[in-house]
Amino acid sequence: MYYYLRLTRALDERAQILYRQNKVVGGLFSSLGQEAISIGSAFALAEGDYVGPMIRNSGTVLVRGHTARDVMTNYLAKSTAPTQGKDNSQHFGDVERTGVISCISMLGTLVPVMAGMALGARMKGEKRVAMTYVGDGASSTGDFYEGLNFAAVQRLPLVVILENNQYAYSTPTSKQSLLKDLAEKSKAFGIPGFVGDGNDVLEVYGMTKKCVEDARKGGGPQLLEFKTCRMRGHAVHDDASYVPPELFEEWKKKDPIARFEKELQLTEAEKSEIEGKLKSTVDDAVDYAEKSPVPDGRLAYKGVFEDDSIVQFTPWWKRDA
Repeated sequence: MYYYLRLTRALDERAQILYRQNKVVGGLFSSLGQEAISIGSAFALAEGDYVGPMIRNSGTVLVRGHTARDVMTNYLAKSTAPTQGKDNSQHFGDVERTGVISCISMLGTLVPVMAGMALGARMKGEKRVAMTYVGDGASSTGDFYEGLNFAAVQRLPLVVILENNQYAYSTPTSKQSLLKDLAEKSKAFGIPGFVGDGNDVLEVYGMTKKCVEDARKGGGPQLLEFKTCRMRGHAVHDDASYVPPELFEEWKKKDPIARFEKELQLTEAEKSEIEGKLKSTVDDAVDYAEKSPVPDGRLAYKGVFEDDSIVQFTPWWKRDA
């Protein structure tokens, strides 16, 4: 867990530099300060389970088996990327190999999709659990309510992680909802709702593990709210000037990596070994991404249609009767 916490942050920090060098294509969304939620929850899943990460869940895709090269090549939109340069951020996955369902949008859109994955698995007689993430802002969207309500009525094995990071872009949680704990929204669906410390990776793991297994045993969907703080703006272009400085100072003291380091009590030799592995992994990912070719525009249609070719459309007036 510690290695993946550090790897997630190291890739994040290197991507920030690449963005300022104008090498990242599109937006860049930092998970600084929120890494424990992605890592702890991903470790709670079993092999074969499905997960739909959001834009700040690079840690999740790494734990599930995607590589640092996958993350970096996708940020740089290279032909060697999981999306072959068609998309960026964490908008990639591999249903068969890693169980990762590609992100559509951060606005709750994967809740009904993951409910569908859970339903499909049950119809095939498989004991798979589906899990996805939403932010505090996304918990106000229609997809969130419709998807969870459907999952509740069908008692599907779905776990929804609500990352309450204090802001929906620039709107503070206090101006989004009168609820102190957004997990209280679970009552609208008649399902269990829990609140945990999103900066304690072991608590995230323990709570998520219980919910995953309860869902797997037929307990229906589970809603888990983990409280944390988004330590940078919505994206790199956003300086987060609307956030009170004292809030950042408060949450710096709760940094999930620093907290876990105190619990682990690593020796200098262990720290040195991890540092070396992190540096070589990140350096390799960046070097590979920078040297990879850009996509061939003539292949833009590839992977769009099921038969992987251009579909020729015949107007109705030219078709045989």
